[in-house]
Amino acid sequence: MKRIRIYTGDDGESHFEEHPIAFGDGDRPAAEVEAAESIQFRIRKGGTALDYHPAPRRQYVVYLTARVQIGCWDGSKVIMEPGDVLQAEDATGRGHTSTILQEGVCAFVPLG
Repeated sequence: MKRIRIYTGDDGESHFEEHPIAFGDGDRPAAEVEAAESIQFRIRKGGTALDYHPAPRRQYVVYLTARVQIGCWDGSKVIMEPGDVLQAEDATGRGHTSTILQEGVCAFVPLG
């Protein structure tokens, strides 16, 4: 289980960085809390490929059963597996590519 942040750099291109996921312990909440506006569940169709596109807004994408490859302009790629979280912050610039490797469900959570 991983959390990948994708953001727009000073060069106007998308870049990746991995961040740990802060978990709570028992009844104690995680130290990191972020306000969310809503949640939307979508089925991602297998074999679908999206060319370069920026994130529509700052949001989390939680991969529940889908498996998706995300790509950046420099050729770097990351595969998001079920249980992984994408922190999408590249709402400007060229954006990133998305290729659905395994059809499944994702949860989209816009952030305040």
